[in-house]
Amino acid sequence: VAVNKKFYLAMAVPNLVKNPKITAKLLAPILEMDEQIIFERLAKKDDIYEPLKHKVDEAKKVEIETLALAGIQFEEELFRYYPESESLSQVLGFVGYQDDELAGRYGVEAYWEKELAGEKGSFVFERDALGRLIPLAKRLKAESQNGADLVLTLDRSVQFAACGALKESVEKYGAADGSVIVLDPKTGAILAMCNWPSYDANNYQNVENYNLYNNPAVSDPYEPGSMIKGITLAAALDLDKVTPETTYEDTGSVEISGYTIKNSDGKAHGWRTMTQVLEESLNTGAIFVARSIGAKMLYQYFKRFGFGEKIVIGVSNEKKGNISALENGREISLATASFGQGFTVTPLEIVAAFAAVANNGKLMKPYLVEEVRYASGKILKTEPQFVRQVISEKTAVTLSAMLGSVVKFGHAKGAAIPGYFIAGKTGTAEIADPEHKGYYTDRNIHSFVGFAPLENPRFVMLTKLTQTKGVAFAEST
Repeated sequence: VAVNKKFYLAMAVPNLVKNPKITAKLLAPILEMDEQIIFERLAKKDDIYEPLKHKVDEAKKVEIETLALAGIQFEEELFRYYPESESLSQVLGFVGYQDDELAGRYGVEAYWEKELAGEKGSFVFERDALGRLIPLAKRLKAESQNGADLVLTLDRSVQFAACGALKESVEKYGAADGSVIVLDPKTGAILAMCNWPSYDANNYQNVENYNLYNNPAVSDPYEPGSMIKGITLAAALDLDKVTPETTYEDTGSVEISGYTIKNSDGKAHGWRTMTQVLEESLNTGAIFVARSIGAKMLYQYFKRFGFGEKIVIGVSNEKKGNISALENGREISLATASFGQGFTVTPLEIVAAFAAVANNGKLMKPYLVEEVRYASGKILKTEPQFVRQVISEKTAVTLSAMLGSVVKFGHAKGAAIPGYFIAGKTGTAEIADPEHKGYYTDRNIHSFVGFAPLENPRFVMLTKLTQTKGVAFAEST
């Protein structure tokens, strides 16, 4: 997905150019340069070197050589080339100039710059007062060393399918942007990761909005919304505070510290079980569950699931969420956190947490690099890393069945696949309005996280769409 490709530097030796005006006229359309700029460089009669253009491909080199233009020469140079173009750009980053040096920028390229770049060679020798080489003087030579190769965990077929579907969904629902992550819950290996819109890493210099260089799947913490009800219930189930059949009376709203919190549909649903709390995504039910364990324990379980911790998968600019609001112990913070509001997580943190549910309660560290292959022949292979047992196996199995019921009977029916049992949970999150210290009424984020097959999960996947148009809830998108 990232290789070194041979290009050419087109250059001129002006004092050998016979007719600068005609030469410039012939070169301009091939090099896609301004004719006047080329002419000015060629017209420097006493000059012996003028670079014209980097990254000239083989076809254009041959085309220019057939013109047999005096004073026009080529020098071979290597540049990074990305065969997959847009779908992996925000994961890989690119190799670009920092001052006058080429170096990895963003993504994998930046994080692994030292390993990928290798070591430059050097040749040290003595000159006389006139700058001439002293033939018999001592010389020191250090050989250059090739950098390492990286083998990623990404599955090209999964990446292609998931990223294509993401692009279609962003365009279909008029979203500002979208992200998708697919993870193997048993190992933590990332099988797919991308965002849309993206950019072409081969032409990164043409990007007008530099924010496109970032990878929102790991760099953009957000308030996740109702997906978190699954984690809130995981904590209460694990502490034996509730069972799937535990009931409470839903009156449609809860009064806390002068605030009135309602269900997303604004309705009262009467007596409901904990399974129905997930199926119908009831905010009042999530508050009931959270109150059964308290803010301190919910905070501890959030931490156990990995929220608020940087995971470090091997890309630059990875961020972590912020769950500090739960530390204050205020009842309103507990209530809003129970249904995914008032704190932030990254998409990567969410998918990793639900992967622990899919993996019998075992949290695995997500990773993107399968192997580092050094020029010496040494291979450093990433072994799946068990982080901790977040919830008991019994709790994980119970919660998985409840999440399966959400897809079969609840607000996530759109995720159902005939012949398979799928587990999952939607989340429709409001976007904070920092200016008015509240939330926008017309902007939201739609997310879904799920895993399949339910009886032996092979993948867990999160999709996220920001500011969709014409659809209110994630259930529809």
